[in-house]
Amino acid sequence: MQPMEGAVDSMADRTGFSGVVRVDRSGSIELAKAYGLADRGHEISNTIDTQFAIASGTKGLTALAVVSLIEDGSLDLTTTARSVLGGDLPLIGDDVTIEHLLSHRSGIGDYLDEDTHHEVTDYLMPVPVHELATTEQYLAVLCGHDTAFPPGERFAYCNGGYVVLALIAERASGVPFHELVRRRVTEPAEMHDTEFLRSDELPGRAALGYLDVNGAARTNVFHLPVRGSGDGGIYTTVADVSSFWRALFAGRIVSGALVAELVRARSDVPRQSMRYGLGFWLHESTDVVILAGSDAGVSFRSEHDPAVAEKKMRDAFDNMKAELGKEQQEKLNAKQEQERQKLEQEQEQDHQRMARQTADEARNQQLEQQHQRQTQELEQRHVQQQQQLQERQQRGNPKPPK
Repeated sequence: MQPMEGAVDSMADRTGFSGVVRVDRSGSIELAKAYGLADRGHEISNTIDTQFAIASGTKGLTALAVVSLIEDGSLDLTTTARSVLGGDLPLIGDDVTIEHLLSHRSGIGDYLDEDTHHEVTDYLMPVPVHELATTEQYLAVLCGHDTAFPPGERFAYCNGGYVVLALIAERASGVPFHELVRRRVTEPAEMHDTEFLRSDELPGRAALGYLDVNGAARTNVFHLPVRGSGDGGIYTTVADVSSFWRALFAGRIVSGALVAELVRARSDVPRQSMRYGLGFWLHESTDVVILAGSDAGVSFRSEHDPAVAEKKMRDAFDNMKAELGKEQQEKLNAKQEQERQKLEQEQEQDHQRMARQTADEARNQQLEQQHQRQTQELEQRHVQQQQQLQERQQRGNPKPPK
C-alpha cells in the first residue's frame, strides 16, 4: 500500500467517509478508491464507477453552457437578464448582466440564501420538490426575492442566479437546459456517465444521498429538487470529472480564450480562502481551478492544476524529440528524397509540355505562312487569267475603220 492510499484509508475510517477519491498526476491515476455504501438499505457498495450528485459543482457546467452560447453569438457577457426574461422575475434589475450572474455579483435575491443559518437536515424548498423538474418550473421559487445590492458592487454567492442563467440559456437557445448541457458540455468532454438524474428514479449505479437524523440514516429525496438545474443537481463519476478537466483546458468545450475568461478572478473571497471567476472557484494564490459543492446529503470537491498538465505536455514533447533516432530521421530523409524526385519529375514534365507547345506553335505558324503564300499565288493566277482573257477579247474584236 502506498503512503497516499494509507493516509486516505485512515481518514476515511476516522470520518466515516462514503464516496470515491481519485488522484491524477501527469496523466496517470495515482489513486482511485471507493468507500462506504451507495445504497445502505440494500447494502450496495460504492465503486469507482458510481454516479454521485455534485451539488454546486454543476455551476461550472452551467457557466460553460452559457459561454458556449456567447461563443456562437446568441448571447454576450453584457446581455441583460431582462432582455431574455421579458416580464418574468420583475424584481431582477434591468441592469443585471450575464457576467454579473456568472460571477455572483448580481445582487439579486436568492431563493436558497446560504448566508442564512439553517441545519443541513432542514426542508428548505418552498414548494413540493417534485414540482421542480424543469427549469421553467423554478420560476415559482425564484420569484419574490428583493434585490440585495446594486449589480457589480460585491461578491455574494447566489444559487438563484445560476438558475436564472439556466433559464436564459434555455430561452436563448430554444433547447431545454438539461439537453443543452448534454450537447454543449458533457458530449464534447466525453462525459458519458454525467446527467441530470431524477432523484425518484435513480439508475443502479447512482448513489443515494443520506442525512443523519436522530441517529437514523435518511435519504435526501425530500430535501432537494427532484431534478437539478443551473445551480446544482447533476450526477457524474470520478472518471468523467477527469475527462472534464482535460477537455476544458484542451479547448474542446469552448475556445481557450473563453476558458481564460472563465478562470480569470473576478472576486477575492477571504471567507472561503479562495477567489472566484465565472462558474469556477480559484485557489487564492495559484492557478489551481476548483469545482465544489455541498448540499443536503451531498459533498463534492475537485481541483485541477493547469501547470501540471502543461508540464506533462512539455515533457511529452521533449521525450518525443529525444526519441527521434536514426530510423525516424532516415524515414524523414526518405520522404524528403521522394518529394524532391517528385518535384523534379513534375518540372521535367512541365519542360516537355512547354517544348511540345512551342513546337506546335512553330508548326502552326509555318502552316499559316504556307496558307498565305498559296492564297497570294491563287490571287496572282486569277489576275493573270483576267488579263489574258481581256487580251483575247481585244484581239477577237478589232475596232472598225473610220
